[in-house]
Amino acid sequence: MIGLYILGAMLLFGAFKVLRGVYYIRKAKRLEAEVTAIEARTDALNAETAGIKAERKAQQAAAVVALGFVPEAELDTDNARPVSPEQTAAVAAVKAGDWEAGAAYLDAAGQDWEERWQRMRPLSELAAEDDAWLLAWRAARPSDPSAALVNADTGVLVAWNVRGSARASHTTQEQFRIFRELLLKAREQAREAQRLADPADPVPYMVEQSISQGLGYAHEEYRELWSQIVERDPKNLSAHTNAMQYWSQKWRGSHELALAFAGECAASAEPGELLSVLPLIAYIEQELHESDLKPETFFKEPEVLAAVEAALADLAAADPDDWRSIRLRHLLAWFLFWQDRDAEAVEQFRHIDGHIGAMPWYYWSPSRYVYARDWAVREVTPGL
Repeated sequence: MIGLYILGAMLLFGAFKVLRGVYYIRKAKRLEAEVTAIEARTDALNAETAGIKAERKAQQAAAVVALGFVPEAELDTDNARPVSPEQTAAVAAVKAGDWEAGAAYLDAAGQDWEERWQRMRPLSELAAEDDAWLLAWRAARPSDPSAALVNADTGVLVAWNVRGSARASHTTQEQFRIFRELLLKAREQAREAQRLADPADPVPYMVEQSISQGLGYAHEEYRELWSQIVERDPKNLSAHTNAMQYWSQKWRGSHELALAFAGECAASAEPGELLSVLPLIAYIEQELHESDLKPETFFKEPEVLAAVEAALADLAAADPDDWRSIRLRHLLAWFLFWQDRDAEAVEQFRHIDGHIGAMPWYYWSPSRYVYARDWAVREVTPGL
């Protein structure tokens, strides 16, 4: 009798455990269903919020475009300013095999050495992709200084294309080996261009500036090259901005050396010569290189504020038709944005808008430019 009672109790306890297990299983499933429903509602709310934000962002972007600014998708990321009809025509002719059109376009710069440098580069870029027309030019005119110049600059571009833009840690030893071999060859070509050039022409020596970075010229060797350039054209802006790369910490110098070079050159310039761009370049490179520097604070340091003021005064004194001022305007737009001088930033954005193939924008995607531009525009436009 007692045995039956114990057996019955055990059966009841077992049944209770089963029922309790079923209860917890059902409760867990209900909780799981509730969690899933909550997550779905959360995802829906997040999606709705994201949609609202995206719509608001699109509306703001459209409002800025309605004020005359260029949509992000239409920004020219290759050029700092509109391409001239003369360059467009020359490039089209050269692509069709007419090297004489390229030669005439380059020689039309005359002894405007800055212009000669600017006209050389699009021809070199074409030859770096397909040099058949350049080979024909050199065969027809083996002693032509312009052909030798484009040939040397093409060699430099080909070498740097092999090197790529990645950091050294992300570049293979094979890339470095070929890069060096190509630069050594390009140096021979640059020296040939220097021998054939007009004795007053600094441009073949400017071509060697990028070679000096890649081959790691010692400071004294670079100073000798620099003396050849400034002896021929003391205030050439492109030569000076090229030199800033050599003296930067990421190449063969340091922040201190870059800023010292920039300050010395800017101080020796007359108002309107636009060399005030050099300290701005030095500060940009320093901020990009040092991870603990933040533009919202670093660009408000007294020395940076003073450099921006000097650049604004330099720009005001420059010839309004001097196309070189566009380089300074690109940098000023960025600095003024970070200094919360939005109205002044917008003035610079209006001058540069549409063409952002310039420092500092070429370091980032176009969205960085659009963000800064649109922010400044919204800040100075009531109701936007």
